[in-house]
Amino acid sequence: MTADEQEAEWRSAREAMVRQIRAYGVKDERVLAALAKVRRHRFIPGEYHRQADPYGDHPSPIGYDQTISQPFIVAYMTECVGVRPGEKVLEIGSGSGYQAAVLAELGAEVYTVEILAPLAGHARNILGEEGYKTVRVLIGDGYKGWPEYAPFDAILATCAPDEVPRVLTNQLGEGGRMILPVGSGFQRLVILRRKDGKIRQQDDIAVRFVPMVHGGT
Repeated sequence: MTADEQEAEWRSAREAMVRQIRAYGVKDERVLAALAKVRRHRFIPGEYHRQADPYGDHPSPIGYDQTISQPFIVAYMTECVGVRPGEKVLEIGSGSGYQAAVLAELGAEVYTVEILAPLAGHARNILGEEGYKTVRVLIGDGYKGWPEYAPFDAILATCAPDEVPRVLTNQLGEGGRMILPVGSGFQRLVILRRKDGKIRQQDDIAVRFVPMVHGGT
C-alpha cells in the first residue's frame, strides 16, 4: 500500500468516526470538524495500532499505563466546555497530545500539563510535526495547574482527582468553564462555571479515566 493509499484509508476511518460521534448526539459542528481534521492515528504510537483501532470508539493505549480517551468522550468534553477562538485553555493530562490538538484546531491558545516526561516529549513532538506548534507543553504536576499563565477561559482535565482541586478553580477566569472527571472507582464528569466571582458546579455523565497523580517538576 502506498503512503497516499494509507492516508486515504485513515481519512475514511476518521470520517466514519465523526459520523458515529454525530449519531451519539454531539452537535457542535466546529468540534466535529476539528475531529475530522486532526489525524488521531499520529498521536498514538505505532506499536499500539494493532492493539486498538486508532479510530474505534474506545480508549487506546499510548504506553506507560496511559490511554488516549475514546473519540466520543473527547468530542463530548470539548463540546461541553465550549471553547471559542482566541480563548486561553489549560489542559491537565497531555497524554498523547490529541486533545490539545483538537483544542488548538478550534482556535484556542492551549497550555497542557503532563506529569510523565516521556509522554510530554511525545506530545510536544507530534503536536509540532502535525502543525500545532503554538501549543505549550509543561512537564509537571497537574494539581498545580500552570499559574504563570492564569487565569484561563477554560480548563479541561483528562485524568481524575478524588475531588475538584481548588488550585485549578482558582486559575479559572471570570466567565470561565472547567470540565473534569472526579472520583476514585466511580467517576463522574463535573462541569464548573465561574460567574460573578462564584463557582457553580454541575454533575454530568459517568466516566472512567486514569487517576490524576501528584509529582513531577
